[in-house]
Amino acid sequence: MKSWSEKMHSTKAPQTKRLEKSGAGMSAGSLMLISTPQEIEAFINQIPHGQSISVAQMRDVLAKQHKADCTCPLTTGIFLRIVAEAAFEQLNTAPSKKITPFWRVIDANSSTAKKLSFDSSFIQQRRSAEGI
Repeated sequence: MKSWSEKMHSTKAPQTKRLEKSGAGMSAGSLMLISTPQEIEAFINQIPHGQSISVAQMRDVLAKQHKADCTCPLTTGIFLRIVAEAAFEQLNTAPSKKITPFWRVIDANSSTAKKLSFDSSFIQQRRSAEGI
């Protein structure tokens, strides 16, 4: 089984697909972005200390960057979890290394936080420390 850090290093590039059917708030015919864990990690690393952004806002920004109408909510959630789990894994293996501040996107009470392998109190502590 791959570690979260190994899953972070997928070789796939972001891609866009035309939706054939409407669903999840997206209309048929829309151009949908399927991002990557690396792109989501890079996006999160650009969020300034003490600021946060919602997953929906992140999806909107990523879509605009790719000239797409929307970003896939399912894969975004999966990739966001990979980013968070890999960062937490890195914190445990190299505690002195700076990790991706995923708590600037994931709220401790979110459905994504509930799926993580670690307690959401970690997210709350980090958000509190930054005044988020």
